Amino acid sequence: MPEDDLMILEREITNCRKCPRLVPYREEVARAKRRAYRDWTYWGRPVPAFGDPKAKLVIIGLAPAAHGANRTGRMFTGDRSGDFLFEQLYRAGFANQPESKRSDDGLILKGALISAAIRCAPPGNKPLPEEIRNCLPYLEKELALIRPRAILALGGIALNTYLDLLKRQGHIPSRTAYRFAHGASFVLPGDLPRLFAAYHPSQQNTQTGRLTPAMFARVLREIQKFLKL
Repeated sequence: MPEDDLMILEREITNCRKCPRLVPYREEVARAKRRAYRDWTYWGRPVPAFGDPKAKLVIIGLAPAAHGANRTGRMFTGDRSGDFLFEQLYRAGFANQPESKRSDDGLILKGALISAAIRCAPPGNKPLPEEIRNCLPYLEKELALIRPRAILALGGIALNTYLDLLKRQGHIPSRTAYRFAHGASFVLPGDLPRLFAAYHPSQQNTQTGRLTPAMFARVLREIQKFLKL
């Protein structure tokens, strides 16, 4: 069953220590904590994918936030990026509630699964190319198990990470034809999923107005239309 295989993969991810820069950083953040979360026991490990094992849509983010998913242990949970994302997913029918603050708060994704380019919080929220390459097999295995009909890449790094995977698999010769733009949609060769792109819901994007709820909602509506939801 995919659920069983996903659980095996989750254990593999959460025990990963491949990256010599990321392991001590994520663990030091978990020890030092942020004052607002001093009573928390931080997760401080790689963060696995989260969502529906029968998802038609896989959302690829960048990385766990140091005091968000690195604290809660669940993708996009416990930070402002997640506040924005989960509200939009709820409004579009992909989530059962509009917010998520901790991993045991009852949030359920319906028809969607959230993954990321890398699974450990990186310093400055900027992963190195070799760190992304180290994590790429995990994304590859997840997609092989889920077999989604649509991919939503949040930001240019997420888009290029997925395209690099397709290039490595021999599906595309290069990523030149698939340039990132908010609201872009790409038909990929063969029976590959339809690829959608959106700005990442980072505070830098949402607080400056570069990404608004209406802009993100339009992308989700296009995905729903494609999936006929």
